[in-house]
Amino acid sequence: MTAKPPLTVLLAAPRGFCAGVDRAIQIVEKALERYGAPVYVRHEIVHNKHVVNRLKAMGAVFVKELDECPDDRPVVFSAHGVPKRVPAEAARRNMLYVDATCPLVSKVHVEAQRHHKAGKEILLIGHAGHPEVIGTLGQLPEGAVHLIETVEDAAAFTPRDPENLAFVTQTTLSVDDTAEIVAALQARFPAMAAPHKEDICYATTNRQAAVKAIGQDADLVLVVGASNSSNSVRLVEVALRAGARAAHLVASAEEIDWAWFEGVSTLGLSAGASAPEDLVEDLLAAVAGRYAVTIREAVVAREDVVFKLPREVA
Repeated sequence: MTAKPPLTVLLAAPRGFCAGVDRAIQIVEKALERYGAPVYVRHEIVHNKHVVNRLKAMGAVFVKELDECPDDRPVVFSAHGVPKRVPAEAARRNMLYVDATCPLVSKVHVEAQRHHKAGKEILLIGHAGHPEVIGTLGQLPEGAVHLIETVEDAAAFTPRDPENLAFVTQTTLSVDDTAEIVAALQARFPAMAAPHKEDICYATTNRQAAVKAIGQDADLVLVVGASNSSNSVRLVEVALRAGARAAHLVASAEEIDWAWFEGVSTLGLSAGASAPEDLVEDLLAAVAGRYAVTIREAVVAREDVVFKLPREVA
């Protein structure tokens, strides 16, 4: 029997679930415990089909819109946040609803409302069509918030009054890309109000820093996560920018293309904020089946953030 070739695995830490994702999943589980099945969930609770399928098996029913839900069953709103019209409609129908919006997304909503109240024109840095962006845009009247996706958008934007601007950002963006966009805006509009504290959440920032730390030394970086998960897609970009020769997003070990491992002696491994740790363990087991693995953990931060559950399920 031939000896397995050696492979060093640089395991990024922190990786995987953040406090907002953890809280959102617990909200669905506890709602099922307290109210019994079915519990309806508007949109994917978090962007991960393994998580969604597990909750489906427990009795959660995932829907696109509120009109697919009966009045007499609980409904949970996803971690990404919802436009104001959604809870308003649920209240009008006397539904029992539980809002699983991540508190760090809610913080951005509050900031946007505060700026709007102060009469400022608001710029939202984010990706069009992402549920979080739809939710933030939906906090205010149409036209009150302008979406800026790129440095080019920042250069082309014409404000009503350059002295009366404020910006907020999606919480799951690339830290570096966002810094470039903010710098471009601030160069044009020095009076623009910024968030009191960074809008990009601690978990996104930490996961990107950990991938930067492993990316420079890795021949190949794999990120476990869903293709519709913004923070997971960003981790692949961060790995390549940090110097990894190649980087791929995989939903699970089944998606590995072993041809990627040609000439690889160091593998970097991370997971997006909505990917469960058992998917990382499965991937490590698959790799260990073919290679003599040495694992080195690259720790850039320790996370101890916990968010309280809403009273409806606490």
